[in-house]
Amino acid sequence: MLSLGLGTAAIGRPQYINIRQEAPKDFSLADFREAGRKILDIAYEEGIRYFDTAPGYGLAEQLVLDWVKEKQDPTIEVATKWGYTYVANFDPKAEVHEIKEHSLKKLKEQWKQSKKLLPYLKVYQIHSATFETGVLGNQAVLNQLAELKADHNLLMGITTSGANQVEVIQKALEVVINGVPLFDAFQVTYNLLDQSLAQISQQLLQENKRMIIKEALANGRIFPNEKYPQYTDLYKVLGSLAKKYEVGIDAIALRFCMDSIMPYKVLSGAAKAFHLTENIKTERFKLTREDIGRLKQFAITPTTYWKERKELTWN
Repeated sequence: MLSLGLGTAAIGRPQYINIRQEAPKDFSLADFREAGRKILDIAYEEGIRYFDTAPGYGLAEQLVLDWVKEKQDPTIEVATKWGYTYVANFDPKAEVHEIKEHSLKKLKEQWKQSKKLLPYLKVYQIHSATFETGVLGNQAVLNQLAELKADHNLLMGITTSGANQVEVIQKALEVVINGVPLFDAFQVTYNLLDQSLAQISQQLLQENKRMIIKEALANGRIFPNEKYPQYTDLYKVLGSLAKKYEVGIDAIALRFCMDSIMPYKVLSGAAKAFHLTENIKTERFKLTREDIGRLKQFAITPTTYWKERKELTWN
């Protein structure tokens, strides 16, 4: 089975936090839905069996639900989340795209829909767990998650964002319900720029936890861009490695995530067939220890990374 999975945020809503590479076109919801369906089919044909979605991703969760029910393939693994509600209504000019709420009410509300993904649903996650929402200390929510985990044989997880990802993971590892650790899976931002997950990756592996990597391409910042002159040396090394392995820069960045910390999956966020097929080239090769060492040198502090990310726009 491939190490690559497919994240569905970009095929579920017309805007995402990223660096735009081309001008937007007139938006058609019907065309957008059909394009998303084609990406799912291409991913499947290429061997991908892990699909990550969420109610906060616009139409993505329903798209995945309809698709897996047709596929009827027990090898498909679906991960979904709860905690964000999509409110932009597919309006490219929307000011607000999503609303976060980690209440017991929101959990129960979103579970009613997400449970329809069973039996393909394997991982259920708190969407962007943070200290600010208090979700990791909300006993009613934690008890409900433990109940869902036991009743449906799910892996329970969290996704993380922000400069204090490692601290959030450490807090989640301490959550025990009825003598059993609650969380099994951790979907975390990790890439050439923010390598902070490496601080705790060995512990996660030793405790048999799943690491699922998101934002492996740093929202587009790993591609040469004159707006980021501080990454000129990184771009040169990525270019040389891409030439060495006869793949794109994206494949090098994805492979770095796979080879440097041994995660369960690394998610492609591709919304176009060409990007997806380029991403899948990452399965053709492995980086050498020397290659990984060269790339590790370009890590920046989490604070710097997330400050830059906040300056990116929805587009």
